[in-house]
Amino acid sequence: MLINTKYFTFIPKLVLLSFFYPSLVCYRKSVNGFTVDVIHRDSPLSPFYNPSITPYELLQNAFHQSFSRASSFRKNSIKSIQSTVNPTGSAFLMKISVGTPPVDILATVDTGSDLTWLQCEPCVHCFQQTGTPIFNPKNSSTYFTVDCENLYCQDLAPITCRDDICNYEQGYSDKSYSRGELAIETFSFTSTSGENVAIPLTFFGCGHDNAGNFPTGVVGLGRGDISIVNQMNDDIKGKFSYCLIPFDASKTNDKLTSHINFGDSAVVSGPGVVSTHMTRKESQKSFYYLFLESISIGEKNLPFKSTKIFPPGQANIIIDSGTTLTLVPSDFYLNLEEAVVASISATRVNDPAGTFKVCYASDIVTINAPRIVAHFTNADVELSPENSFIQFGPGVICLAIVPSDDLFIFGNLAQLNYLIGYDLVANQVSFLPTDCSQH
Repeated sequence: MLINTKYFTFIPKLVLLSFFYPSLVCYRKSVNGFTVDVIHRDSPLSPFYNPSITPYELLQNAFHQSFSRASSFRKNSIKSIQSTVNPTGSAFLMKISVGTPPVDILATVDTGSDLTWLQCEPCVHCFQQTGTPIFNPKNSSTYFTVDCENLYCQDLAPITCRDDICNYEQGYSDKSYSRGELAIETFSFTSTSGENVAIPLTFFGCGHDNAGNFPTGVVGLGRGDISIVNQMNDDIKGKFSYCLIPFDASKTNDKLTSHINFGDSAVVSGPGVVSTHMTRKESQKSFYYLFLESISIGEKNLPFKSTKIFPPGQANIIIDSGTTLTLVPSDFYLNLEEAVVASISATRVNDPAGTFKVCYASDIVTINAPRIVAHFTNADVELSPENSFIQFGPGVICLAIVPSDDLFIFGNLAQLNYLIGYDLVANQVSFLPTDCSQH
C-alpha cells in the first residue's frame, strides 16, 4: 500500500500511531529502555557459522574488510547513506522481528551506516539466506511503501521514482549492492528480559535485488537522519550502548553473547567511566567522530598528528563497530611502530599474509606488551594486549593497529570488553572497562 509520507519526519510519532494503529496506541507501553542480544557472525550461535573455516581464515577476511571499509568511507563521504558493511569477517548480528505477523531476521549491526535494509520477496536476486525466511511484505498488514516526495527518500540519492514509489540503490566498494523500495513497517526487538518492544512506523529498505557479501541485511546505527537510532529517538532519547565479547569467547562457551542497549538501559555510569565529546560532520553525517589527542606506548606519548589529518585540531577519527582493526595515518604509524618495537623483546616474525607490519613469535598471554593508551579529549582508554594485539596463527601475534591513507578508525577489536555508550543528546561517547561476558 502506498501512503503519502511526505511530512512523516515532522509529525510526532504518537499522532501517526493514533492514525494508523489506533488499537496499538491504547495498549502500547512507554519504552524506557531495553537490551538485545548480539552475536558474532561466525559464532556457533549464528546460522552462518562454518566450522570448516579456521579462526585465522576468518581473521584474514576481517582484516581485508577493514581496509576496504575505510577506502569506501572516503570515496562515499559526500553521500552519507553509502558506506561499506562487509559481514564476512567482523560482523555482529542482531535479531529483529519485522511486520505483522512478525518475521524474525538476523541482520548486521553497523554504527558506520544509516539505512536499515532487509531482503524482501519477490526476489529479482537475493543472497542465500540461512536460518530465517526472506521477508514477504504481502504477508504483513503494517507494510507501506513510501512516496517520492518523502524527506527521507530525498536524502537517499540516488533514487528512482516508479509509480510514485521511492526506489533506493545502496552501493558498496566491493561491488555489493541492495536495490529495492523504501518502506515503513513495524520493527520489534526481543529484549533480554523476554519482553518484545515494538517500534511502529520504521523506515527501511525492502531489498528485492541484492548481491555480494551480505547475509540478510543491515541495521543502521549511524548518526544520519534515517538511522534506527534517530528513528527511535522518541523512545530511547538518543542513547544506545554495546558491550562486545572477544571474538573467540563464544567458541569456548556457546551461550555467551554480546549485548546492545537502548534508552535508559544504555546509560553508562559508575567508577571508571570516562567520556569524550562526539562530533557530527555535515559532509559525513553517518559517522561518530572523536578527537584523538595522542597514543601512549609505555612512557612515550605520541601526539596524533599527520599531514593526512585535515583540518588539524578537529575531530580526527571515527569509532566504528563494523571495522576490526584500528587504522591510523601512515606517517603517524611509523612513530607508533618504532615505539612498540622498542618496548618488546620477543622475536619478530613476518606475517605470511602480508597484512601486518609488526608480528612476534609469541602469544597474547605471554608477550610482555607495553601499556598502550588512546588519549581522547578528557578520556584515556587503555588498550589491553587483547585490544591491541591479535593471535594471527599458532604462536604468532600481530599489532592490530595498522597504517591507512583513507579514513581513520577506532575499530571493534580495540572496543572489546568495554561498555561503550553513545549519547546523541549530550554529544558524547563513554567508555567503561567491563567483562562483557558478564554484562
